[in-house]
This record gives sequence, structure tokens and C-alpha cells, in this order.
Amino acid sequence: MVHGPPSVELVDLRKSFGDLVVLDGLTLRVPMGGVHALLGQNGAGKTTTVRILATLTRPDSGTARVAGHDVVRARRRVRRTISLAGQHAALDDGQTGVENLTMLARLTGLTARAARQRAATLLDRFDLADAAGRYVRAYSGGMRRRLDLAASLVGTPAVIFLDEPTTGLDLRSRQGLWELIGELAGAGVTVLLTTQYLEEADRLADRISVLHHGRLAAEGTAPELKRRFGAQRLELTWRDEAGYVEVVRRLGERIVHHDPTRRELAVATDGGAPHVRRLLDEIDPDRHGVVRFSVREATLDDVFLTLTGATTERETTNV
Repeated sequence: MVHGPPSVELVDLRKSFGDLVVLDGLTLRVPMGGVHALLGQNGAGKTTTVRILATLTRPDSGTARVAGHDVVRARRRVRRTISLAGQHAALDDGQTGVENLTMLARLTGLTARAARQRAATLLDRFDLADAAGRYVRAYSGGMRRRLDLAASLVGTPAVIFLDEPTTGLDLRSRQGLWELIGELAGAGVTVLLTTQYLEEADRLADRISVLHHGRLAAEGTAPELKRRFGAQRLELTWRDEAGYVEVVRRLGERIVHHDPTRRELAVATDGGAPHVRRLLDEIDPDRHGVVRFSVREATLDDVFLTLTGATTERETTNV
């Protein structure tokens, strides 16, 4: 249960594009401070939710508040309290990297000297110091992405929306951003992020909301969600193909995962030794079929599969 005043609050939020219903009565409450992740398969409504909260898209009905301000009636106040990094870089190609950041820093009210210092700090943090004087039009896709993320952090917003922030970044840059997000949350900033990387949500998020068909399917900490929706698995590797086919037929819907090419299958278990032993005796009573077995803890991927019936994949439509 979440206590304290919310940093972000959605009540019965609805949004359609023509006949396509994207948000269908979404209700969500995000407390102040910390990292809150939105997970959902393609078309679940994550990007639309962020765009509404950032005052870029108007909802059809329902209410949405950021830092206590209504996103429809108090758009200017909302915009003064937030920062947004979307899936696509929004930069001035005719300026250099340092000019982009310095200009944005000046717009936040920093002095010329402080703006240059802030720009230099961010360029260094995102491994762009060597390209600071190059025009953005000459940046690679990954460099533009890093600069866009740096631009979203020029000011000191109360709430930051990060829509798939590490898409297009290499491992080093992703890890650098993870560290920075943790620092921001530790300083009291509320970070709301959407991500296609489940390990990213598992590592960063204090709480996770899973969206499905425009509604809230589940919410909680990663351990809570794993306990509620992600059963542990007994994973088995079978000795021969004929025996594998027979055991798959016999177990039927009890199988939660199988890979015929590797003769692997998995069934749910509570992870305790007595239950694992009973399963092994049932599945391979003669003890000739199983070559290897292991018990795997539940992951967010298991949770996601249970709640949505799909694994996460690269977003192809921005809704």
C-alpha cells in the first residue's frame, strides 16, 4: 500500500484514437520520490500515459494530476515541475552539443557561467565531452539519444518522465544512466519510466505497474509481483526425443515452458524439496529420462507472461 501525498495521480483516465481504445479507465497513484516503472506489451498505453502526464496529449475523460496540478487545467504549472525524455531525440541539429545544453540551462534561469558548468557536467556524464563542439547533425543515433537524455536533466524537475530511456544505448551508457536515475530518486525526485527491459525495472524501480489493454493489471514491488504472479519452476532436460514427446503429451497444460530443440520443459513448483521430489517421481518414475534439473526463481518475465499472456518485445507503435 502506498502512503503519503501522490506525485502523480490518475483516476479513470480514458483515451482513444478513432476506434482504438488505448486507455480504458486507468487509475494509478505514484508517491513522491523514488522510481516507478510502467511495464506493458506493445499498445498497452504506456507512451500515451506519459504524453498525457507531460501535457502533450489531452485525455478524453478522467483526471490526471502531477505534483498536485491538473494536466488539463494547469498545463503551465505542470510543465514547470516536470522534465521529459521521449523515445526520439528532440534536439537542434544546427547547434553543437554544448550549445544545446547551455541554451536549455539558460532557459531554466541559470547564469551563463552556471549554464556552461551544467552542460559540461552532463556531457561528461553521458560520455559526450569529446563531441561537445560538434554539430548535433553529425552525431550518431546513440550519441543523439544520450544528448537528449542529458537535455532532460538540465533543470531540477520534481518529476521526470523517461519513456524507454535506454533504448539505443550501449551497456556502458545504460549503466551510467541507471546510476544517475538512482541518484535522482535518492535526492527526492520522482522518476516515472517506461521500459522494454525487464531487468531495468527489476533493478531500478521501487514500484512497478503493469498495464494491459489500457488498464492497470497489477502493481507492487518487484518481489511482491514475483510472489503473487510468478511461480517458481522446476526445469528439466530430457534424455531422448521420444521420451520428451511422451512426457510433454502427458503433462499437457501443466507445462509452463518447453523447448523441443533442447528437449527442455518446466512445470510450476513451490520450490520446496518435498514438492520437487514428488514432481520428479511423478514425471520420471524410472529415473531414466531426466538428464538435468534445476529450480528457477520467478522473474519479472514470468510475471509479465502471467498478466498479459506475452513476453516483452520492442515497441512498434507509440501508444
